[in-house]
Amino acid sequence: MSWGKRAYGAGRRFLNLCAAFLVTAGLANAEPVTIVALGDSLTQGYGLPPADGFVPQMAAWLDANGADVELRNAGVSGDTTAGGLARVDWTLDDGVDGMIVALGGNDLLRGINPAASRANLEGILDVADARGLPVLLVGMEAPSNYGAEFKMEFDAIYPDLAEDFGVLYYPNFLAGIAALPDRALAVEAYLQPDRIHPNAEGVALLVEAMGPSVLDLVQSASE
Repeated sequence: MSWGKRAYGAGRRFLNLCAAFLVTAGLANAEPVTIVALGDSLTQGYGLPPADGFVPQMAAWLDANGADVELRNAGVSGDTTAGGLARVDWTLDDGVDGMIVALGGNDLLRGINPAASRANLEGILDVADARGLPVLLVGMEAPSNYGAEFKMEFDAIYPDLAEDFGVLYYPNFLAGIAALPDRALAVEAYLQPDRIHPNAEGVALLVEAMGPSVLDLVQSASE
């Protein structure tokens, strides 16, 4: 081998090492994707130790599944869609890359007109759309005791808005528990005594069911 070839080979190795260093440095300095979870008591973690709430458990699930995410808890106990609309603008600071919207349960509990809930959620999505932020819209399902018309109008809100705005959609926040075959056993085993909010084990079921949809949001926010 001639000296020129040796020098050329050494130079190539040096350039390759430099490239590898730059790539590694870039990965080390890359910031995690920041996702805000805008919701009510289900998001906030009502009745649970902080580590057992929805946001901490979801953050742990995402980490275990290889996602580098900062998941912020913007859940407010008792909040309605109107409350979410009132605070969404200042919740989405410049560091936010995406948003989970999980509101509507308290609208149901108060029997708020579905048209009002729809308008509020539309306003929230308008804010996210204006900022170019991807959204995962998490739905709720009305119980039948409100009447067939109310249930039809309310249940249609989330898929309609998801289609209109082109956002990701997860049909029911409580799907991980609601899908269990024995409803009475599910209520006893996975809900708190108020029969509304999940216990820590119930939250784990909700997170396991919703997690893949949140991963899709993280992917969208990373692009």
